[in-house]
Amino acid sequence: MILSKERKPNRNTSVDPQTRFEELVERLREEGHRVTPQRVALLRLLAASDGHPSASDLYDQLRAQFPTTSLATVYKTLDLLKGLNEVLELGFSHDDNRYDGNNPYPHPHLICVRCRKIIHPDVSMAQDLVQQVARQSGYQIVSHRLDFSGVCPDCQRHQQSANRRDTSLAHE
Repeated sequence: MILSKERKPNRNTSVDPQTRFEELVERLREEGHRVTPQRVALLRLLAASDGHPSASDLYDQLRAQFPTTSLATVYKTLDLLKGLNEVLELGFSHDDNRYDGNNPYPHPHLICVRCRKIIHPDVSMAQDLVQQVARQSGYQIVSHRLDFSGVCPDCQRHQQSANRRDTSLAHE
């Protein structure tokens, strides 16, 4: 498994946004890349995100501070960070790609099929599964993706409320 420099997966520890932001800035500097005000703002957004924003989401937030910034700038920076193994890109055939700047290594995700929210389940089986697949297949695993799709608790509650409203209206 390819991991970003000096970072190991640890699902039990949340990443401090300021620390993660500083790691991202330092990594760009170490690699000789420019640290422009737009990049700094984008790195702050990625480090502070507890979700998995799309490039469009990040662009919309960035434009408030830098109105002349282009979507291409966002994509170029995300691609640069991806190349440095500092952001994990989750590709979806039916939706915008989403980005995880806090956990830039392969890990499981729970994806709501209704609201598109993505969260990290608190499970440790993924690494065991990767090792088992490698042992049984003889493959040297360099990356993996494990997604669980379903309906999140918020959407379930919303649907239950709507069902109750529909039932009460039908009885009137």
